[in-house]
Amino acid sequence: MDEEIRDIFLNFRVTPSELERIRKKMEESGITSMSAYLRKMALDGYCVKLDYDYPKQISTLLRRCSNNLNQYSKAANTNGSIYAADIQDLQERLDEIWEMQKESLNALSGIL
Repeated sequence: MDEEIRDIFLNFRVTPSELERIRKKMEESGITSMSAYLRKMALDGYCVKLDYDYPKQISTLLRRCSNNLNQYSKAANTNGSIYAADIQDLQERLDEIWEMQKESLNALSGIL
């Protein structure tokens, strides 16, 4: 599928304070091209910059919990039992993951 060529020029005037506000909002959105930012705003009316810190942290914690769970399963199969402290540690990590998940969902609900 061929990409369309942007060959139509649009021009409009702003005050210096409006230009500063536009640049500030563009910077906040993470878009570095003025034309891309203005096109996005004109077509969609908004730009969303997603913060991936929480999902990355949640993924890391899930990996750790999965690894720990595998180790606990191996220990239980080998020894016939596991330590209560290990279960407590896993429960604390899972509680932390759930808390981060709630914060992520609350932040996303504010966008919509």
